[in-house]
Amino acid sequence: MNRKEHWEKVYQNKQLNEVSWYQPTPQVSLDFIRDLHIDRHAAIIDIGGGDSFLTDHLLEAGFTNLTVLDISASAIERAKKRLGEKAGQVKWIVSDITRFNPETRYDFWHDRATFHFLTTEEEIEQYLRISQSALNNGGKILIGTFSTDGPEKCSGLPVKQYSEESLGALIRNWYEKIKCIYTDHLTPFNTLQHFLFCSFKKNYT
Repeated sequence: MNRKEHWEKVYQNKQLNEVSWYQPTPQVSLDFIRDLHIDRHAAIIDIGGGDSFLTDHLLEAGFTNLTVLDISASAIERAKKRLGEKAGQVKWIVSDITRFNPETRYDFWHDRATFHFLTTEEEIEQYLRISQSALNNGGKILIGTFSTDGPEKCSGLPVKQYSEESLGALIRNWYEKIKCIYTDHLTPFNTLQHFLFCSFKKNYT
């Protein structure tokens, strides 16, 4: 089973609150967006956003230029159904992030828990190269990954864990670090997952 088939199966067979990443209020992401002073008219893309609730909250807060990318068409269809008429205010893209060909540029790139599924140097470099090409100069990026104390697998797939130092060293040639925090996510199964969230600013090219 390839990566896309895996995620289609997950979203076709599990309910919204039956996955570990379920989070009705993505407070950490919302706090970063506020602290980074992301304008309500900024072009924002949510990588691996699927049927997460970040889009709901941003629409409610008055953000007007939102794009959600996910490898799973099933995840996006669930989000559209939940949002109803509001789904028309969002651009939806079904794509593997490592094969994404941006047709526009963004001011803010959000990724909670996609990056750590990329476990090879080639995939990681491709991701960073794509994110660079997709962001405007001075654009900002937020990456949330499992920390070194976090799970070694998620949804049956291996993941790559990061510390503030290892993530910063990995992408310092691409981005300038703004802020990192460690935080815990409580899953619907009452287990704690340890996360690292880091924000960065794109180097001018």
